[in-house]
Parts: sequence; structure tokens; C-alpha cells
Amino acid sequence: MGIGKTGKILLADIGGTNARFALSSSDQPGPIDYVKVADFPTVREAIADVLARRLGGEQPQRAVLAVAGPVTNNRCVMTNSPWVIDGNELQPALGFDSVHVLNDFEVVAWSLPALQPADLVPLGGGDGLPGEPLLVVGPGTGFGVSCLIERHGSRLAVVTEAGHATLPAENEREERVIACLRRRLGHVSIERGALSGSGLQNLYEALAEIDGAQVPHRDAAAITKAALEGSCPVSRATLEMFCAILGSVAGNLAVTFGARGGVYIAGGIVPRFGEFLAASAFRARFEAKGRFQDYLSNIPTRLVIKPDASFVGLKMFADHTAD
Repeated sequence: MGIGKTGKILLADIGGTNARFALSSSDQPGPIDYVKVADFPTVREAIADVLARRLGGEQPQRAVLAVAGPVTNNRCVMTNSPWVIDGNELQPALGFDSVHVLNDFEVVAWSLPALQPADLVPLGGGDGLPGEPLLVVGPGTGFGVSCLIERHGSRLAVVTEAGHATLPAENEREERVIACLRRRLGHVSIERGALSGSGLQNLYEALAEIDGAQVPHRDAAAITKAALEGSCPVSRATLEMFCAILGSVAGNLAVTFGARGGVYIAGGIVPRFGEFLAASAFRARFEAKGRFQDYLSNIPTRLVIKPDASFVGLKMFADHTAD
């Protein structure tokens, strides 16, 4: 058909509502195109539209796609949209040499070595050990966890379902909250019990119940707003407990993965209240591991505030897997 390969790489970050695309051929991804998922029946049609507008039909060699969902055999059935992202089908259909489909938190893990000081807010600890695992955890719609491991010049991002592990309690008040949630939810996971948008709301309702407080219905954004304004004691107590639990869970995962390179907090929730997190019990609870406190005290914790860290990760993965 006379369509030439450009040497460019198509990068994409695909969510349930919006998809973002960029073309990369140098050190940095190019401008980002925003596409509404509802405007296209399939991801193939969305990609074809982006390429037609951006390249006039010229064909990138490769594509690396981040998706908000589980990936099996280079394929993801999106939870909140009709799109099915299948790299093995997209490759021949759109003329790519290769298509990689990655979980969105896997991609954030790939970004970590390339993040700059301006992309991060330090939250305590030492400098981290070079070459040791880097862990990223992220409360958002769910609770994402991925760990980047480097050995013998090769890198691997481990994708986990750690958000569905059982939520631990560190004191009697948290035990009462979890007991309340257990009556409502059955199994109380890290994600549903605390560290997600719905988890924050569940914490708020459980705290109101055990304290006998009458509070209005609030979603996660309203709870955060009321907490930061100081207009609702239950909301503030909820956000304080959220930060403390995040510290404990991040510390648990740090020792689980041996993440002595550093622990990074990402996701859609925490960047909205970075100063509150820094002043909270987060870091103390991160280190509170008894005989292993010294081990944890040397691990840096950092908040990721770069909005497009996923595109940094997509580019890092593409460069690392280049032939």
C-alpha cells in the first residue's frame, strides 16, 4: 500500500473513559492526544484515527499500550468500557512490528528510575540503595501495586493484586473499624477497606458508626475537602487514618519485596493532599516494624506528582525492549 515505517513508537494510556496517545521518536514522548473512549467502538478505530491525524498514514514501528485492567497473554478486557485491547490482533491489523499491552501500574513502575526531583515530593527516609527494587503503590479507583526489579542489566516490573490482600489493623481503634467493615463487606481488603476512593468512603462511614456521629453522605472527594478545610471532625479523622494505614501497608510491601531502592506513592488520590500526608503518621507507621525499623528507616518514600508519569514509563519500557 506504499505506507512507510517512520521509526516512531505509539504510546498510549487507556482508561475506561479517556485514552491518551503520543508518538515518540526521541528522548521524550511527543504531544498527547486525548480521545474519549465512547467516541470509538474499538481501540483499533481510535488508533487508526490518531495515526491518520498525526502522521497522515505513516506507520509507527511499534506500539506500547498501558491499560487500566488486568493483562493476560498481551490482552485486556476493559472493565468499564466495551474496548478489548488485544496486542496480538492489533499488530497485524494496524501494521505494527510489535504491540505490547501492559497494566497501568506496571507502566508507572517502569517510570520510576527516570523521574526527576521536580516530579517527586520527599516523604522521609534515606537515599535508597542503587540497583535495589523500586516499589510503587497507588490508591485511586482501586489500589495498585507494582515493583520494578533490576538484575544483570535486565528489568522486570512485577504486577500484583496486593490491593485484595486482607487489611491489617495496627491498634484497637483500627480493629474496631475493620470489625465494623467486616459486618458490612465480609472480607475487608486493603482496597475496599481503606486505600481507594470507595475505601476512603467506607472508612468514613465506619468511623462515624463506631463514634456514634451523625454525618452527611460524602464521597471520597467531599471527605477529603471537608478534612482539609477542618469543617468535619469525622472527615479529618478519616483522612488521618487513611494516611496511617497507607504507611503501614507501604511498609509491609517494602519488606515483602525488599524494596530498598525506594517506595513511591502514586495514584489519583494522594497528590491532592501531599502536605497533609507529609504531616501525618504515614512515615512513622511505615517504619514501625519492630526489629526491622532500621531496615525501613533507610528506605526513601516519595510522592509522585508528575501528571504524565505513565508516558515516561511507556517510553522507558519501549527503550528497554528495543531490538
